[in-house]
Amino acid sequence: MSNVKPRFTHLLFARVLLALLPIATSARAADNYQIYVSNERSGDVTVIDGASLEAVATFPVGKRPRGIHASPDGKTVYVALSGTPIEGPPQLDARGNPVFERDKDDDDDDDDADKAADGVGVVDVATRKLVKKISVGSDPEEFDISQDGRRLYVSNEDVKTASAVDIANGKVESIVPLTQEPEGVAVTPDGKTLIVTCETGGDVFFIDIATFKVKGNIKVGPRPRSVAFLEGGKLAVVPSESNGNLYVIDTAQIKVVRTAALPKGSRPMRLRASADGSKLYVSTGRGGTVAVVDTKSFAVLDNIAVGKRPWGIVLSPDGKYLFSANGPSNDVSVIDLTTNREIAKVKAGDSPWGLAVVKTSK
Repeated sequence: MSNVKPRFTHLLFARVLLALLPIATSARAADNYQIYVSNERSGDVTVIDGASLEAVATFPVGKRPRGIHASPDGKTVYVALSGTPIEGPPQLDARGNPVFERDKDDDDDDDDADKAADGVGVVDVATRKLVKKISVGSDPEEFDISQDGRRLYVSNEDVKTASAVDIANGKVESIVPLTQEPEGVAVTPDGKTLIVTCETGGDVFFIDIATFKVKGNIKVGPRPRSVAFLEGGKLAVVPSESNGNLYVIDTAQIKVVRTAALPKGSRPMRLRASADGSKLYVSTGRGGTVAVVDTKSFAVLDNIAVGKRPWGIVLSPDGKYLFSANGPSNDVSVIDLTTNREIAKVKAGDSPWGLAVVKTSK
């Protein structure tokens, strides 16, 4: 009998280990991601490790990197580059709206612009190096990627257009004229429609991807910066930086069906929906926070303090953390979404702008 107990104990211990193994493996898999940060003023990209929440690399990519996205297979990161000189943020009037010193009806192109620097940089994730640059038209700021990973859809800010670009051959396949300062770009979840927001007049364009022609255009508040989707793409949400509102758009009707106000002082920039669609996270720019919004009532559930003028935000693949690029702070805030509190700041380059998540296999 004395030999049975140790044997039984070892067997029980082995079974416990086997039972816990999937949990441990799942936990490790959840940490296997990196955050790529575009640093607008320093012309480089910082990489943050998802497990340690520390910066592990910074490498040059070109002038004024802003929009940044990972390919569907996670092997490539694309980053928008521009040789148009950086202008400081505009002064605000008594109501908090931007005051422009020059006529925005004029073309935004500048005599000092380095057009040779314009393009979308292609970064190899394995080597963390810029391998080439794709010409996508003048002054690209933001873009999205087709679901099959074959095309880029780009906003060309200074020439008031959007472009469709074949990634493999680097050719601009289609161009559609828009209005002043196109910025936010997003492909609907069904892959059939491209939505582009234009800052100056608050225009939101719906472009048929098959024909690359405008099929609808509506107005929201001035300076709409981005687009997020809810209910599988039935709804699109667009923020107005100038008036601090969120506009909820029925994508089938191309019609605003709801307007929701954010806390006083909010200047909403980037939106991200939670994986289950129950919450919408909003970077508030000069407001210095990330707002948490209920997607049924559009009530503000929380307003989380982060760094200065948060712009780009992303969620970790497991939904545990939110990362916020804080331009003037030169850092990235890490928010624990179980407590809705900032738990760390990670030093980035000069003026972090955009964020992209890359899953890794290590």
